[in-house]
Amino acid sequence: MLPKSDRLLAVPMPSPGDAGSTLDGGDKWVEVLLRQHAPELVVLANFLSPPECEALMDLARPRLSRSLTVDIKTGGEELHPSRTSQGMFFEPLESALVQRIEARIAKLLHWPARNGEGLQVLRYGKAAEYRPHYDYFDPAEPGTQEILKRGGQRVGTLIMYLNDPEKGGATVFPELGLKVKPKRGQAVFFSYTEPHPSTRTLHGGEPVMAGEKWIATKWLREREFL
Repeated sequence: MLPKSDRLLAVPMPSPGDAGSTLDGGDKWVEVLLRQHAPELVVLANFLSPPECEALMDLARPRLSRSLTVDIKTGGEELHPSRTSQGMFFEPLESALVQRIEARIAKLLHWPARNGEGLQVLRYGKAAEYRPHYDYFDPAEPGTQEILKRGGQRVGTLIMYLNDPEKGGATVFPELGLKVKPKRGQAVFFSYTEPHPSTRTLHGGEPVMAGEKWIATKWLREREFL
């Protein structure tokens, strides 16, 4: 097991509010469906509007390619059998739509928009999945120091659902006994205060059993992402 860090990281954090409350997203109010602590995890309704979901899918579709994972040995990227989706990244300022969503994320999570990787859209076809994994970068791996030069550790993840799969595709948190069913416009956010399994942020995307699943993902970093 990884040694625990000697310091806790500052992390993005929505304003206080349990299930049934609303949070300020700047240009709209977002409803809290579920909230828990250790780890800090929030399921949100009405994060994206149906037209925003459709527009993200339409813009992403011609730019999709097989999703890569970070190569923790070299700091580069690689194809990995645990991740069988197609994906693409938007540039932070490439359209008014992307800018609006980035601003909403920053407002809701109290985290600078520049301290995050580009918005990623992913498509999972039938049987596609992402097996359980952690989003932080393992400090023990040789490629991690190179990765951290671009903005430090990942400290939070926001997954936004762009459509309703016919069957399957839930986001699962095995250590929490939690499944979040994909539903258009909803989102799930969770943070991790250190790059260690004790954060209980192991998560994955279950296989899509019928139809397809579209999501947009935002990874938040400690510092400005270069």
